[in-house]
Amino acid sequence: MPRAYTPSTNVAQMKESATIAASARAKALRAAGRPVIDLGVGEPDFDTPSFIRRAAQRAIDAGATRYTATEGILPLREAIAGEANELAGGREPVTAGDVVVSTGSKQSLFNACFVLFGAGDEVLVPTPSWTSYYEMVALARAVPVNVAGDPDRGLKVSAAALEAAATARTRGVMLNSPCNPTGAVYGREELREILDLAEDRGWWVISDEIYRRIAYERPACSALEVAPGRERLIVVNGVAKAFAMTGWRVGWAIAPRAVAQAMTAFQSHTTSNATTVSQHAALAALTERDAADAAVLEMVERFRARRDAAVSLLADAPGPRHVDPEGAFYLYFDVSRVPSPDGDAGGAFARHLLEQYHVAVVPGSAFCTPGWVRLSYAAPDDQVMAGVARLAAAYAERVGGTG
Repeated sequence: MPRAYTPSTNVAQMKESATIAASARAKALRAAGRPVIDLGVGEPDFDTPSFIRRAAQRAIDAGATRYTATEGILPLREAIAGEANELAGGREPVTAGDVVVSTGSKQSLFNACFVLFGAGDEVLVPTPSWTSYYEMVALARAVPVNVAGDPDRGLKVSAAALEAAATARTRGVMLNSPCNPTGAVYGREELREILDLAEDRGWWVISDEIYRRIAYERPACSALEVAPGRERLIVVNGVAKAFAMTGWRVGWAIAPRAVAQAMTAFQSHTTSNATTVSQHAALAALTERDAADAAVLEMVERFRARRDAAVSLLADAPGPRHVDPEGAFYLYFDVSRVPSPDGDAGGAFARHLLEQYHVAVVPGSAFCTPGWVRLSYAAPDDQVMAGVARLAAAYAERVGGTG
């Protein structure tokens, strides 16, 4: 009889991505004939802009099908550095040597965690945060420390809250603005206070800015704009969200030169370069500025209209309270009043919503806040409105009113 598989200690505590699992469950039910509305996936429902697709076709015809440098093609890294310098206003210039292109921003985040943190280190994670932050830190054998966000501030954390959670073992902090799962956006001063604290304490800061261009009331501030320096700052971004290029798998990290070199060396042993043709597509997204700005603006306006329509519907048909999203494309609902035998109100509500109302959302336990659920409005307008209406009805059924 074959021996049962025993996980290595590297992955023994690792959990499957809950966001991917929720989407897989929705797809399985659809395949079985259930009319499920999937509002769980964090993926723009728009096509990649045509000018980017054409650039990829030209690159293939020109022979862009071979390995590149591990850290990415030079023109793309120069374009990324140029954009960073525009944000930073010329302070501590970023060069191509400070940029590492990877197979999506997720890989960039993991690479950064792996080369910066190790056994015994603690990393402060504003909570709720994207599910993979916690796992990435743990896979680096460090300890993710949840720092609860303030519900009265859109579940954002303050510098004071981070300082209160710190210990002598604190080595870094994960930032994300606009935030997944809440859609909250850190203001310039809020971000400055956190970065000043990190500078004073000697912490590394990993700033995930993948949603930076999807902001509504005001532009989302980059850490590059307000950081006192770049000596301990890693800024991660990519083309997945702003350019509807999730499947192209191109992200990058901007880091101090020594960290960029370590990330490149690590990547050389894992994936090597990001897909060559995808890098050329990303280059078009960053350099054909007029076409890029028009495409992003059109998509953001569509997201804004969906958000406004959904919030208006909730005002007319009250449901649970939610964070007012100023960016990204999520609504985060407090369903903590829903009865649940195991204390996981979000999980209980998400299952009820899926099985009885045919709407898939992600339970808040994925983001270390089990009393909440995340709904993505990156879906066709009619599906978003139907899904939000069903969520409000399901909540009223379970608790009988507003949250």
